[in-house]
Amino acid sequence: MSTFDDVIYLDFAATSAVRPREVTQAVVDYLEGCGATPGRGGHRLAVEAARVALRCRMMLAKLTGIPGDPGRIAFMMNATHALNTALWGTLRPGDAVVITAYDHNAVLRTAHSLNLQRGVEVRMLSGAPDGSIDFDEAKRLLQGARLLVVNAVSNVLGTPLPARELTQLAHEAGALVLVDAAQSAGHSAMNIGDEGYDLVAFTGHKGLLGIQGTGALWVRDGIDVHPFLTGGTGGDSTLRDMPPAYPDHLEAGTGNAPGFAGLLAGMEWIRARGVDALHQHGAELKQRLHEGLSAIPEVKVLSPNTPDGAAVVTIVPRTMEVPALATRLDREHGVLTRPGLHCAPEVHKLLGSEKTGAVRFSIGWCTTEEQIDRAIDAVAQVVGSSRVFPAASPA
Repeated sequence: MSTFDDVIYLDFAATSAVRPREVTQAVVDYLEGCGATPGRGGHRLAVEAARVALRCRMMLAKLTGIPGDPGRIAFMMNATHALNTALWGTLRPGDAVVITAYDHNAVLRTAHSLNLQRGVEVRMLSGAPDGSIDFDEAKRLLQGARLLVVNAVSNVLGTPLPARELTQLAHEAGALVLVDAAQSAGHSAMNIGDEGYDLVAFTGHKGLLGIQGTGALWVRDGIDVHPFLTGGTGGDSTLRDMPPAYPDHLEAGTGNAPGFAGLLAGMEWIRARGVDALHQHGAELKQRLHEGLSAIPEVKVLSPNTPDGAAVVTIVPRTMEVPALATRLDREHGVLTRPGLHCAPEVHKLLGSEKTGAVRFSIGWCTTEEQIDRAIDAVAQVVGSSRVFPAASPA
């Protein structure tokens, strides 16, 4: 019996812990049938490992519309690793970077460190509870900036940012554009070649249905990123600098080769079923969940009910603390959610939930209508049982 037979897993925005069987099998098959590392030798197993890695890069390019050489896709441990590589490798002392209130701590904390260590000027574009952007403010902040970071989809609101429009404004101002695709890749159709982005950070363990420890950074041809890590690449060993050719330029050390096999299988599974179809499935269930939770008087729904972006619904209970709701949903009803600030404190400031946090429900490829209805009923039971009734009047 699977662990997931007894639970309703609604934490896909954190990790796609429930994966297609093909993903798990691909990892096992790789470990049992190959087990080697790409670029570490010329024997048959190392060659096979290199083939798997190349197929994984090519599939990511096909799935997201990355143009040109797939070698411009460098494997990373996750989106945080990719974002750090892009930010530290692009921003120089005295540069200015524009970030937004919708960003994850992978951007917020990295920008803060760059400010302290390199004197990089950090400019934050404000946001709103509905996920909108002030384009006039963006134009002002982009003047003289080196880089704009855009979170493609908020992991708290589920709303997409207008990345294409912001990219155009950034390029008009002479700035590069780095897109955080952690919550969009695999969830929504992407055509990076048409969008004009310069760098895109991916993670493998969310919408792409891979396992933890996988991710990637795509760097547009003609743009150079200084390596975040240095070390062995399997070739050009006499060089003291990292090799100039991509992806070796950014790939120091032994990567997660079994993870690449699993990531490849996850992306093949997605491509066979269609990103649009998977997105529509999530959008319909999101609407069902949003409407059901909104009908509960003891619940305040924070995230907007939009069909675009990620299938995320975020709430605050009126009758109890956020951690208590999440704990009781788990222990009493088997509904697994994510309480807290979701590594996105600025978004919670916009929502007024920075002191309480919130409970996030995030839907995945295998979520069903029955599970959504059971989750709504579970919330109603838990918050209803915590309702404070007025004292009875004396007889």
